Amino acid sequence: MEAVAAMAVRREEGEEGASVSDCESVTTTHNDRIDRQTRMDEDQKLRCIIEKAFLSGLGPLRQNMSVVDIRRNGYTSFTSQARVQSFRIFGRAVEKKHAGNANVRLAWYAASKEEISTIFSHGFTHTNGLYGSGVYLYPHHSSIESMNSSVADENGVRRLLLCRVILGKMEVVRPGSQQYHPSSEDFDSGVDNLSAPKRYIVWSSHMNTHILPEYVVTFRAKGYPNMQDPLKKPTSPWMPFSTLISVLSKFLPPESVNSIAKHHRDHRENKIQRHELIRLVRQIAGDKLLTAIIKSHRAKQLNSTNGFRRRKAQNGTRNRRMDSIQQRRIDF
Repeated sequence: MEAVAAMAVRREEGEEGASVSDCESVTTTHNDRIDRQTRMDEDQKLRCIIEKAFLSGLGPLRQNMSVVDIRRNGYTSFTSQARVQSFRIFGRAVEKKHAGNANVRLAWYAASKEEISTIFSHGFTHTNGLYGSGVYLYPHHSSIESMNSSVADENGVRRLLLCRVILGKMEVVRPGSQQYHPSSEDFDSGVDNLSAPKRYIVWSSHMNTHILPEYVVTFRAKGYPNMQDPLKKPTSPWMPFSTLISVLSKFLPPESVNSIAKHHRDHRENKIQRHELIRLVRQIAGDKLLTAIIKSHRAKQLNSTNGFRRRKAQNGTRNRRMDSIQQRRIDF
């Protein structure tokens, strides 16, 4: 994936240089056509590299995945172009801060079709999750880690954003943290594990200057057990959302619980769709905690149902005995 970063940087430099000549009246030349063809060839190479990296990061599950499309962010609006310039400026600043190493890496971000459109238009929004307030991304070699947060649209298609991220000097963030900015001037971003990171945390104060969304990878997933289609109603015993929030309050910090409650209100007011609510809750609470809570709830429901059936059976037996006794008395 280093090739992706290198080619993207060369492309940016070429576009930045070309912007000066855009103001002049220039006729199409043979060299212009060659330059356009070269860029098209480079884009095709980049897409092949991205697809291979995406699939290889899935391990054995890659057999169940099919890439539908890989599309580059064109940065066509003035706002998006300003974000590109901002990313460059902060990248150079962090580079100077850390003796020439801004620690720019590629990372995955799972989002719905609607959220990607919002990100391209207005930028990222932060999440209050297990590791504090910010944007959570996954290393480029671990696309499988981002799969649990992906959501399917009405056609069963899912999407991941491949982003360039300025990480600078990372600090370890523990689960349950309420952090929303670097703990000191020495640090720039957070990580769950320095030696083997599974999650990058870009604080909310840096989320629209240190993250540059570059490509949208669209794909279909078949037979992956942790990727249930959120548009289908569950057939197993369901858990009321109010009950879920009540239980989560015992494990999560108040900020995270309030954030989940707000997302639920937004869903009830039709501000966000159901699959988006599910994705946000999973991102904040984590699949491990949610799975444990739902299993416990189902076990209690099952015990309650079985207890009711036992009591009903006992009452039936008791009634039959009383009927028998009463019949005997009548016979006498």
